[in-house]
Amino acid sequence: MADQPTPTPLIEPALADTGSGQWLLGAQLAMTGPRRTARHRHARGQLLGAHNGLLRIEVGNHHWLLPAGHVAWVPPDLPHALASIGVFDGWSLYFSTAACIALPAAPRVFQPSVLLQAAAPRALQWPHGALGDAQLRLAGVIADEIGSSTPLPLALPQPRDRRLRRIAAALARAPHDNRSVEDWALASALSGRSLARHWRAETGMTLGQWRQRLRVLLALPRLLAGETVIEVALSMGYDTPSAFIAVFKREMGVTPARYGVG
Repeated sequence: MADQPTPTPLIEPALADTGSGQWLLGAQLAMTGPRRTARHRHARGQLLGAHNGLLRIEVGNHHWLLPAGHVAWVPPDLPHALASIGVFDGWSLYFSTAACIALPAAPRVFQPSVLLQAAAPRALQWPHGALGDAQLRLAGVIADEIGSSTPLPLALPQPRDRRLRRIAAALARAPHDNRSVEDWALASALSGRSLARHWRAETGMTLGQWRQRLRVLLALPRLLAGETVIEVALSMGYDTPSAFIAVFKREMGVTPARYGVG
């Protein structure tokens, strides 16, 4: 099924586009099928959380994945698009311009602290109006937790050159494809050295590193859906589960069993 536009905004556009006023606004988000919000921007910073499912956040030539149990920070006035991958259930908190001054200037995906996990649901219950002193203190705690968070490597830079984009698309369709740089170069009418140089220049990664990151990102929703590590590893082109586990742990800091059934 093709992505469809999200039928209604999470909050009134006038509220999202007004950086002044209430320090923090909350909204719930539920998508019953693949949905897409076209590229847009708003004056408020946005913290997105995922209860279930997977959300793709597109910023420039980078794609971030937001899996269940994680949160993503999108700074104010940053053009971005959102696309759910299947059913998605989550929430958003919108921060005023003043609140964003001390918050990260670049987007990030991270695992929420226990404190943030407890505070965010309370903030989502607040009405859209003036906040009391206790609410402002809790909002400050949420902001502190965002500021002290550790970003996860869940972004995949996309190449701009059309020949490189074809390779990226082919790998996304068939992540088990283990062709070498030289093989891809031959198929793209490039020399191996030229392909390697252009790929690093446009993505900041070698083709091998990019493919490993892609495999980890594509593995996440499957692990979350309950597929075993060995099933996912073999489908991603690894000869053994241990090779996949090593790459996954290097990228994510934990083993793939942390995300699935093991």
